[in-house]
Amino acid sequence: MNEFYPEISPFNDFLLAVDEQHKIYVEQCGNPDGQPILFIHGGPGAGCSTNDRRFFDPEKYRIILFDQRGCGRSHPHGCLDNNDTSHLVSDIEQIRQHLNIEQWHVFGGSWGSTLALVYAQTHANSVISLVLRGIFLARDIDTNWTFSGGGATRIFPDYWQEYLSALPAGESQPGVHTAYNLMTGDDKALAMKVAKAWSIWEIRCCTLIPDQAFVDAATGDKSAWTLARHEAHFMVNDCFLKPNEILANCDKIENIPTVIVHGRYDIVCPFDNAWLLHQQLPNSTLIASEASGHASIEPNTKHHLIAATQQMLEI
Repeated sequence: MNEFYPEISPFNDFLLAVDEQHKIYVEQCGNPDGQPILFIHGGPGAGCSTNDRRFFDPEKYRIILFDQRGCGRSHPHGCLDNNDTSHLVSDIEQIRQHLNIEQWHVFGGSWGSTLALVYAQTHANSVISLVLRGIFLARDIDTNWTFSGGGATRIFPDYWQEYLSALPAGESQPGVHTAYNLMTGDDKALAMKVAKAWSIWEIRCCTLIPDQAFVDAATGDKSAWTLARHEAHFMVNDCFLKPNEILANCDKIENIPTVIVHGRYDIVCPFDNAWLLHQQLPNSTLIASEASGHASIEPNTKHHLIAATQQMLEI
């Protein structure tokens, strides 16, 4: 079973001004002369963690991580202005150009898989390979499954009820738009209460086996504020994508070597997301991570992701 590579520290980090308002945090780890690989975090709004560096052999990879607009160590924190999918794709390309990288491997999980796919479909010539985990196709059906009383709420009704209890009494439409309006309203205490409840609901659903330490690490006030508000911001705007855009544009990336790893029992992003993507990318490799949910840290999923990054070194 593949385990994380040892903990490492960046050999370089900086803030990159991508427009007059936003500065995004970028770091580089591993071998400065290694094969470049970009890690794209989830959420939107989650930011990167130190473990995200550890899916890659630091002796062979030049590992690039960044915090997307308004989250993690990027500035201004929590900012939703000019924060949409096309801007994030542009930011990724600015990072590549700033680092003088001609082509790179791209690794993304959950929302990171969404952004990786849109980036690759926009800049296919910049991408050597894709390693994708926990696919989120950003369709209405995918958003509703988790956040508008869909299937996930039937599997975890107790968790869902705890989320609902954070909403104001009498709230009859506990969907994404309601939560977004509350989290962007003038009542900051209520906004934080809903953001915390949203984040705890989602993160509790991420692992097949309950993992309170995992929940606690991802739902502190600062993390919950950006995770919940950014996710709701993107979801009320259909992730700033056309209907079924990702699947419709798969012909643009059909020749990019792609490995898809998806937890068989993923409740946040059901397995059919990965299955449908694989049907549109018949040259891709689809790996069902058995006994796994949505999280990248679950043993089987971690094993398959590390194996995939080792495989991509041979391209």
